[in-house]
Amino acid sequence: MTASSNKFASRTLYSRFIPREELHSFSAWNLGSLEDGESGPVQAEAPAPPVEPEPISEEQQAALQQARQAGYKDGYRDGLSALESFKQSYAAQITAQVGQVAQAFQAQLELMEQQLAGSLALVASELARQVVRSELQTQPALIEAVAQEALSTLLHSARHIRVHVHPDDHQLLAEQGQLDLESRQARLVPDASVSRGGCVVESDIGVIDAAIETRWRQAVSALGQNSEWTTGSEGSEEPA
Repeated sequence: MTASSNKFASRTLYSRFIPREELHSFSAWNLGSLEDGESGPVQAEAPAPPVEPEPISEEQQAALQQARQAGYKDGYRDGLSALESFKQSYAAQITAQVGQVAQAFQAQLELMEQQLAGSLALVASELARQVVRSELQTQPALIEAVAQEALSTLLHSARHIRVHVHPDDHQLLAEQGQLDLESRQARLVPDASVSRGGCVVESDIGVIDAAIETRWRQAVSALGQNSEWTTGSEGSEEPA
């Protein structure tokens, strides 16, 4: 490109754009100026001055203060009410939990008492068993009181009375001869099926079971136990 061509291009660009340093003043152009046939700069509106709040009168201040106090009192009262409701609900919850714990503890305590009572009754019955066996061995004459009591239980109208006792007790009662058999027209019968220390009285109107096993069951049942006089290997053992 020649120098003349560069000069022509610079003139063309210069004719289309005006350098800034050659502009002294300018203003914005408004489209409405063409319709009115007038042109001129657009005047910007000045901002409105700030509006100052109106002063509050003493009555308004008093009303505002009263509203604040009323709101404070209402909030305080509602807070106390909510706190009291929470306290009651919490107390009820704690009471229910303590009640459940107390009931569980009471149930456990009653169970322990029942177990302890059963254990004591069992120990007492075992001690009584040993005492009765010892008494039968050392005082075999006790069978006389048992047989006499059984005879007394029968009605006087009873007939054909038979007193079944162990053969060893039969020999003892026959030797002593203190059992009142004649007045009741009773007969003493040796019976190996009857354990020592007991008797069975038969008559035409009924049977009086005064066997040691029967009297033992009646005694231990009062203690809440259900044990037999002889169990297992003890069944073959009899007091001498």
